[in-house]
Amino acid sequence: MTIKVYGNLISTATMRVLACLEEKELDYQFIPVNLRAGESKKEHFLSLNPFGQVPVLEDGDLKLFESRAITKYIAYTYAKNGTPLISQDPKKMAMVCVWMEVEAQKYENAAAKLTWELCIKPNMGMATDDAIVEEYEGKLATVLDVYEDRLANFKYLAGDFFTLADFHHLPTLNYLMGTKIKALFDSRIHVNTWCADILARPAWKKVFAMKDNK
Repeated sequence: MTIKVYGNLISTATMRVLACLEEKELDYQFIPVNLRAGESKKEHFLSLNPFGQVPVLEDGDLKLFESRAITKYIAYTYAKNGTPLISQDPKKMAMVCVWMEVEAQKYENAAAKLTWELCIKPNMGMATDDAIVEEYEGKLATVLDVYEDRLANFKYLAGDFFTLADFHHLPTLNYLMGTKIKALFDSRIHVNTWCADILARPAWKKVFAMKDNK
């Protein structure tokens, strides 16, 4: 059966899942969910995700929500397809898990706030809150200082191979590259090199092209 993804391309979480499927070279059906029309809050969608958020993945009789849970499922279930995004070595995989947690708990907190204020709100005709931007710009800078030290010794966050730990950054990272926050990444030489590397991945570029052409 074809993998189905219910989502919206304005959603960073949706883009994360689609790019993972592209990295794994899997066929899938993308089913757009009109968030403005409230489709994610309707009964049919709530039967897929009771929280009424995108994306949702269907793979046979399995239904999953939460984008990082979905990407982990894809990476493990289809480990032999496409790009290896995890490691079979326990110690290497432990490092992948550490940096996935750093992304989810440290980086995302600041990056998502900045993406909302600087990218999403202006597109929706809403005013940016400059005080929030200033606060979370400082928080993101603190995280990127840690990344700079790490990437001075390794090509990628979990080591010398590309994994979910790097991959999970892509949606918000891509948004922020079009804002003044780009300077935070550019001013850190190893972070800058890492950003250029992961943003150039063909799977990511394909999904971002989908967003532009929707």
